[in-house]
Amino acid sequence: MTLIHLFFIFFYIGLFAVGGGLVAATFMQQALVEQYHLLSAEKFYSMLAISESTPGPIGINLATYIGTELYGPIGGIITTFGEVLPSLIVIMLIARFFSKFQEKPLTQNIFSFLRPATTGMVLVALIQVLSLSIINTQSFKTTYDFIQAVTNSPRSTLDILLNWKAIALYELCLVILYRTKLHPVFIVVLSAVFGIIFL
Repeated sequence: MTLIHLFFIFFYIGLFAVGGGLVAATFMQQALVEQYHLLSAEKFYSMLAISESTPGPIGINLATYIGTELYGPIGGIITTFGEVLPSLIVIMLIARFFSKFQEKPLTQNIFSFLRPATTGMVLVALIQVLSLSIINTQSFKTTYDFIQAVTNSPRSTLDILLNWKAIALYELCLVILYRTKLHPVFIVVLSAVFGIIFL
């Protein structure tokens, strides 16, 4: 894939990813993992986790990370520019014309349909990240490998299928987040340390 092609992929993502970084991440996953097979699903969601953990907008962080990973620093610049250019254009247009149209019924109807669509896109990203986090994808790459693992192991199928350490960490983070005033940054650091040591 050429850098020009990559630029237009991220321009398309930036143009239609209404709703923020997780919606953009869903588009990136569909294009780069499922359509063009430039990244594995595991690699992509590891990059997404890092992009969420670092300062700045998730979508731009992820675009820069992917571009740099695939084509070096120039790739990072190209993908970042492609990601942000549609937003710059749209914002300039909105600043110029939106005040004239924001109260129009058509404009209100458009936003009433965009809200649930955006929620659905975020939910897709959530489900995909959660499933890759708690399911032992490395334990089996094919149905045959999974059957062999279940047949040759005294553990139950559920024990082989699920990553119980990751599930325990997820539940612990939820409890800490909702029961204490600990800043989310510390939870991210805690999770990273836990992953290095135990996962």
